[in-house]
Amino acid sequence: MRNAKMRVPFAMLLICTFAGPSFGQQRVFNWLPANDESVRLDPAYFHTARTYRPGPDGGNNHVDIKAQKPITIFMTPAEDWNLALQHPESIVNLRRICLREHVVETTYVCDMPPGALTLVIQDERNNPDAAVFAGLGAVLKPNSKVDQAVGVGIATILTGQGSVTRRFVSPNDVHIQYYRWDCVENCIQPEYQWTRQIKEKYQLTSFLKVYGGFTPDHDGEQVSIKIKSPVPMVVAMLPSQVANQLHTRPEMFESALEKNGCQQRGVQSLQFECKFDVADGPQSLIVVPEASARVPNHKKAEIEMLAARCVANCALLESKR
Repeated sequence: MRNAKMRVPFAMLLICTFAGPSFGQQRVFNWLPANDESVRLDPAYFHTARTYRPGPDGGNNHVDIKAQKPITIFMTPAEDWNLALQHPESIVNLRRICLREHVVETTYVCDMPPGALTLVIQDERNNPDAAVFAGLGAVLKPNSKVDQAVGVGIATILTGQGSVTRRFVSPNDVHIQYYRWDCVENCIQPEYQWTRQIKEKYQLTSFLKVYGGFTPDHDGEQVSIKIKSPVPMVVAMLPSQVANQLHTRPEMFESALEKNGCQQRGVQSLQFECKFDVADGPQSLIVVPEASARVPNHKKAEIEMLAARCVANCALLESKR
């Protein structure tokens, strides 16, 4: 059994479901290939690639890019890019984040600030005036005979459902391989959820209350206890065989507490947590006013206890014991 800690607001515990690695190895994450696309650009043309939406703390990306001829790569706010597509003269004023120039082959990474950002790729050839918006490239369909013909240098009009007819005079074929951040090892873990074990509002007396029936189902299981009382209280988790003897042998009370780390003395309003291992066996929650406290008439105390129980993939716990 581990010592008590005062931690998370109690209301949050009721809705928290989490995966815990305490039984074994931590999950391992890495970049894995996601979707990819092939793009054809004429000189000075642009390609609108993926739009990322980092959270309030920002984020990062990982993209492999290979071009036949030099390109420029940058991130820009998605809203600004959409506006530039409607008003090409504003492209020169775009904010270019993580700018990379003269690229032929690279692994492109960017530490992105919060907010939606679009990845943009531009062909660098024959662009004397940066304010000139030459146009947009075309996304090539895999296994297309037309695309293959253009790839060997034949000027061919690309047509397809929903696309604009285009003639490429000097194609620059670009391949973009996107990656996702995902689990690669120890991906299946037991999942835990806070479940209420005790909730009672009772008439306060000087007698000891004992709530039994809690047995840890995994090592390091968290228990969260909340007390609210008009008088200072003793609140503790004790082995059930000890707690069950306290009514008939009250002289054991202080010595039992001396050997126990999951307790709070003289508290009236408090939430705290303890941890237990399977080897600790059945536990009981005890609650009683401090011996020096004067217990008022017709007053009530509130006690609540939650335990983080395994709710999914629990067989993995058995295999690790």
